[in-house]
Amino acid sequence: MTVELSRRYDLSAAHHLPHAPKGHKCRGLHGHSYQIEVVVRGEIDPRTGWLMDYAEIDRHVQPLLDELDHRALNDIPGLENPTSEIFCGWLWKRLKDPLPGLERVSVAETGATACHYYGD
Repeated sequence: MTVELSRRYDLSAAHHLPHAPKGHKCRGLHGHSYQIEVVVRGEIDPRTGWLMDYAEIDRHVQPLLDELDHRALNDIPGLENPTSEIFCGWLWKRLKDPLPGLERVSVAETGATACHYYGD
């Protein structure tokens, strides 16, 4: 039986988009209460009845959140231009090897906007 598990995380951070057009509101420094979603997909273990313990997802995601929360994202290597798209890719690159079955990473800047990344 194939299932997907999703786990959501909240973090607050500031950023600016240096390549946005002059006068664009995102070019200036501003903050978001981001919601990150990590989705894994795979076959459930017939013995345990689950794909993976949510704590296993947390074990890999929490160090990244600790690095990002209440920071200026532009100061973090690889996030010098921290669009939602680049942010998703940054998270994916750090989670794909240690987190088996990684299916999707999503970054929502607001309740109405989100980027979903499914890997390379």
